[in-house]
Amino acid sequence: MASSSQARCVFLGAPGAGKGTQAKRVAEGSGLTHLSTGDLLREEVKSGSELGVEAKGYMDAGKLVPDQLIIDMVKARITGEATANGESGLLASSGWILDGFPRTLPQAEALDTNLSGDNALTHVISFAVPEVALMGRLTGRRTCSKCGAIWHIEHKPTSKEGVCDQCGGELTQRSDDREEAIGKRLEVYRSQTAPLLAYYSDRGVLKEVDANRSPDVVFQELLTHMQ
Repeated sequence: MASSSQARCVFLGAPGAGKGTQAKRVAEGSGLTHLSTGDLLREEVKSGSELGVEAKGYMDAGKLVPDQLIIDMVKARITGEATANGESGLLASSGWILDGFPRTLPQAEALDTNLSGDNALTHVISFAVPEVALMGRLTGRRTCSKCGAIWHIEHKPTSKEGVCDQCGGELTQRSDDREEAIGKRLEVYRSQTAPLLAYYSDRGVLKEVDANRSPDVVFQELLTHMQ
């Protein structure tokens, strides 16, 4: 990957498209910082913070957390500014991958407003997967409550049911990976996030990856798009 440590990327895709898994993999081999807004919000929920309590209601219902909460959190990490909660920037002087942000046009516009010069966006990758495949991916997904590793009851099972192979932690199903929440998440994606494809295509930075293939094949194609 050319100048990989300075790439500034957005990974887009419906829930279960694999963007988070691929973002972690790219980051590990490139020196990029992987910032998952979903992980950050789940940390807030686990801590019981004011933001976490507010966000939990939206996440459990399969809805998007309000734009301004997410915008402020991400802006602090890109620009190096501190938030009201004292969060400091992580990404100001390095390349990065945003996974799970932006998810709406207002978020994309806010991101553009805060990106310029050395922070300007260089890549937007869209992960395309049919919805019927997404449902199976999400309902079978399990997350380690201890180390955060992601498994799947069919495609990536652990050697012992319900136990993480990496650390022995208990595997759990996220509340937003249950079937009733998934339908709502996909509906929200179609109505609020899918329009970002045209938004970024107009700016000449969008590339699409067929993500309905093996992770290794997707990864190799992803690297070619990010050169």
